[in-house]
Amino acid sequence: MTIKARFQLNWPDFELNVDLQIPARGITAVFGPSGCGKTTLLRAIAGLEMCSDGFLQIGDMLWQDGKYFVPSHQRSLGYIFQETSLFPHLNVKRNLEYGVKRVPVSDRKISIEKAVDLLDIGGLLKRKTAQLSGGERQRVAIARALAVSPKILLMDEPLSALDLTRKWEIMPYIESLHDELDIPVIYVSHSPDE
Repeated sequence: MTIKARFQLNWPDFELNVDLQIPARGITAVFGPSGCGKTTLLRAIAGLEMCSDGFLQIGDMLWQDGKYFVPSHQRSLGYIFQETSLFPHLNVKRNLEYGVKRVPVSDRKISIEKAVDLLDIGGLLKRKTAQLSGGERQRVAIARALAVSPKILLMDEPLSALDLTRKWEIMPYIESLHDELDIPVIYVSHSPDE
């Protein structure tokens, strides 16, 4: 099974021209300097950047092809941004439950409990997100993205705001996604140590 993507965006000061085919399993790293188009590629995959003649197919799911376009809110994906984007007025458990409500029970492949176990955040469930460290917030953001049972997980420099110690605390959790789940992950970074 493969992921096939073709996007071309032409802006006055930037051009994205991508034609790729990658495995629809495991972790695929997209590496490059800041400003080279890594985030724009993820945004195009997520349906947040419109490419009029773009193409995107994940396995047998066609999300975009010329005149056919699945809007981002209908794409079964998890997106972890550079900023965690957690809801500060909700505790960790309610942050996890937020997205799951929109997923039909029949489509739920990863339970909240499984996501909590994978990211080792069981002790954080009752805490407000403002009471969490940067590494804890990022683990909660990853768990929230997994809890919606995505067909693909997009990770946009998820460790960029963390110091080296926190990065190395989270890396084993990201590696466990590969070991435990059969979800393709596209991991974007400008950091060679990641």
